[in-house]
Amino acid sequence: MAAASILLDESSPYRSRRVIVERGPGATAAYLLNAQGRIRVPVWLANHEPAPATGDPASLYQGEAPLMPAAHTKHPQGRPPVEAARVRAVWFEEGDGVALLEDGELLAVIPGWAEADRGLPGYARDAVGHTPYAWALDTAPEQLRSRVFHARSYWHWRSTPDAWRSVQRAVFNHLNRTVGPSGHYWDISDGYPPLLRVSERPPTERRPYTVLSTVGMCGQRMPTVERYLADPSPYARVELALATTGEPHLAARIFRWIGTFPWRAVTWFGPGHSVKWLDNPEDAALRGEYSAVLLVADPTPLGGEQYPPPATFGLTFHGDPVTWLWIVPLTRSQRLFAKENDAATVLDKLAAEGRSWVLP
Repeated sequence: MAAASILLDESSPYRSRRVIVERGPGATAAYLLNAQGRIRVPVWLANHEPAPATGDPASLYQGEAPLMPAAHTKHPQGRPPVEAARVRAVWFEEGDGVALLEDGELLAVIPGWAEADRGLPGYARDAVGHTPYAWALDTAPEQLRSRVFHARSYWHWRSTPDAWRSVQRAVFNHLNRTVGPSGHYWDISDGYPPLLRVSERPPTERRPYTVLSTVGMCGQRMPTVERYLADPSPYARVELALATTGEPHLAARIFRWIGTFPWRAVTWFGPGHSVKWLDNPEDAALRGEYSAVLLVADPTPLGGEQYPPPATFGLTFHGDPVTWLWIVPLTRSQRLFAKENDAATVLDKLAAEGRSWVLP
């Protein structure tokens, strides 16, 4: 960043995004950065001196707040400087977008789907029309304002003592009903939200395998879903699970990285998605020759006639359905095949190879 006054510098609760509000000599701008510190989305906020007739937005990408051209600001003569004590950030539940408030009123919104490289900057209250600097907040979809209201309510709820317990109870009781009695219960959190646990469901008379399931992923919506789907609700909340006849405590180690992956990598998990297996020694015993995992909503085609998977559907959280995605390891060649074909074709191929959804 160039020499300037930093009014706000705050990371998202998931530590995968960071917002900086910077006041330069003549203007104030905000920058949404990734975890590596690279500017993803800059957005102009206000001019503090008379606006020029034209301008060059390139300095936004260099961390320098430019002056908005006169035709595109509500205050062509400038407005009083933005003050640090009057600005705060409200992160979206997913952690991929942020709203900026000045004295409690919307100053700007950088949605999770904003991408400056594609001509989609954030929205600013003082902007007029659509420019590379910012889009007018007046023209923002009404649901964007609703999202900000939801975000404030969500983080208020998360700050209450019973919030995390309510997530645990909802998932744990659902597993009791749909999978069976519980066994061990492991904490796999890494010190930052989301808080996560793994619940073991030992074999029963009806199934000779152990089920391991995350507990807590559904407590927050996954990032970026709305980039790809008009209605993210059916896909926004998941839990992950796997079935194994091996040592549960060894198999459970995979959840330490994959459970938080959507929020750390700012991505989402959906049925049929494949995820590269992170190279770490902790779950090497389970990884073996595999290089990725396939996430499957219904693993029945992979030997489910012999060992039917539990019917885990039926849970909702904050109005969204929760989908359980089952982990099926993939070799390198299988992953390459999965990247080029749809989930049904991949499952057909794995079934033809004799693969089972139950891990040894």
